[in-house]
Amino acid sequence: MTGPTRDQPATAAALPAEEPQETGNSAAAVLRNRPFLLLWLSQVATQIGVNMVLYGLTVIVLESSNLTSAVSGLFLTFLVPSVLLSALAGVYVDRIDRRTVLVVTNALRAAVLIAIFAAGNDVGLLLLLNTAFSILTVFFAPAEAAMIPVLVKREQLLAANGIFTLTLNGAFAIGYALLGPLVVTIAGGPQPLIIMVALLFGLAAVLCLTLPSDPPIKGPGAGAIGAVKGGVKEAGQAVGGVFSQLREGIGIIRDNRTIAWSLAYLGISASLIGVIAVLGPSFARDTLGLNPKDLIVVLLPLGIGIVVGVLLLNNYGKYIARRRAIELGLVLLGILLVILTIAGPLSRFLRGVGEHVPVVDLSALTSLVSVVVAIAFLAGVCYGIVAISAQVQLQEDIPAEGRGRVFGVLNMLISVASILPIIVVGQIADIVGTTPVIITVAALVLLSGIVSIVVRGPVKADEGKDVIRDVPTGTQLDPIGSSLPMHRSEPHDHREHAGTHELDDHRDGDVGL
Repeated sequence: MTGPTRDQPATAAALPAEEPQETGNSAAAVLRNRPFLLLWLSQVATQIGVNMVLYGLTVIVLESSNLTSAVSGLFLTFLVPSVLLSALAGVYVDRIDRRTVLVVTNALRAAVLIAIFAAGNDVGLLLLLNTAFSILTVFFAPAEAAMIPVLVKREQLLAANGIFTLTLNGAFAIGYALLGPLVVTIAGGPQPLIIMVALLFGLAAVLCLTLPSDPPIKGPGAGAIGAVKGGVKEAGQAVGGVFSQLREGIGIIRDNRTIAWSLAYLGISASLIGVIAVLGPSFARDTLGLNPKDLIVVLLPLGIGIVVGVLLLNNYGKYIARRRAIELGLVLLGILLVILTIAGPLSRFLRGVGEHVPVVDLSALTSLVSVVVAIAFLAGVCYGIVAISAQVQLQEDIPAEGRGRVFGVLNMLISVASILPIIVVGQIADIVGTTPVIITVAALVLLSGIVSIVVRGPVKADEGKDVIRDVPTGTQLDPIGSSLPMHRSEPHDHREHAGTHELDDHRDGDVGL
């Protein structure tokens, strides 16, 4: 790095004098900080908007091409720019006023969305424009994350990042599973949705314009030409540093099989999300007999199930070993996916049984929609248990001095695990059909749980049961847990990796849950 860095504690001086920072470290106190509130509202608008656009474009591409592989191409245009350019984008964002980056990228993304609306059903042009949209997002994400410590005090960073992470995770369910299908259904098509989201990005640009300026610190060689040269040099150093840390992280994983298993569980979870995202609309049409626009029937209960799975862990996780919860979750998830592929025949069987039940009318409970909703909800519960348990296990097993490197490998693994299925399953589904692909994926998920049970053997005495250890009972992060007794364990020392990981997860436009 050339010149001074910006890794300095946020101070009240970074904000306008008329906007004093709120005292206290709670989420409510952070949200009373007006500049942070505006940045968060911008995140809400853009995150939900991105996922709404993703749903709308999925419908357009599938209906225009009738090819699952084209849907795969759409998702790749969202993911590949992030994988290839994230490290480089962060370097250049540090050399420009971050408020300017936020405003310009939001305004340009609004313009690209208007161009997408004008492109109609031209799939090739839609994919090209979406690639441009994703590249702009790559530059927006690090600028947004880097503004958080400018707007809040150091002791409020944990709560502020918690709010952003919660928003990031909830945006997929709200945008892709709820609002996207709802707007498309009410409006009669995805085109009005595109315009609506373009307006959201315009609003986000206005909100970001009200934020305090955050100019780069001038160093040696300042100026336009010096900035470009320095940026190129730092970009090369960033790429080299990424590969160096990946090698070190792989070494840590190789020496600790428990970490390797946790990474495998998370890789499986990411792969499953990629498969569902690509095959979901065609699966709803071909296997369930639904309109692709009715994917909400599957995605909404799936999202609610994930939330319920997290709450179940919070309340009852102490009664079962974490590793066994992951293994059983994988086994049940595989079984439920297989059952989902036969939801039609299962519904007809249940209707036949219901006709022989006197007095009580069970037709509403045995309809295809009811069966699909129930299965998707239970699958979401299992997925939430697997993903959250594996993440917590990984955080506990990684040595403090190696967390950054291992999480770098994790990010790479999740990216690869998301992209590879997207590349492969679309092509295969076009040849053999969606249902066989879903059954194959379900069998692999089921098999992974069984292999883990057999290979790793009985649960050891030192394997933890308290699944969510970092959530003290009765706090604002634990709205239900106060009803049950739960011991408090020692929290992790967030200080040792606050500067490395607290901002890593805020990537606008990510497709994963």
